[in-house]
Amino acid sequence: MKLFVALLLCALAISSSFAFDPSQLQDICVAVDQPKNAVFVNGKFCKNPNLTVADDFLFRGINIPRDTNNSVGSTVTMVAVD
Repeated sequence: MKLFVALLLCALAISSSFAFDPSQLQDICVAVDQPKNAVFVNGKFCKNPNLTVADDFLFRGINIPRDTNNSVGSTVTMVAVD
């Protein structure tokens, strides 16, 4: 009986819980030079997410070999909104 009550309590606790992301952070931000038509997100002026296109995510230079002569034997090319 104790096991049944414990399982019942766990089932009630799990069924009443839910997950959500309360923060207003945005997953993508395409930087823009002119903030007049931009959206201010996470401290940056970003292109309106509804107006983004695939060419906005093009980064020229990722194909250029970098020096991997370090203790890890690899390198990282950081691409950010900045």
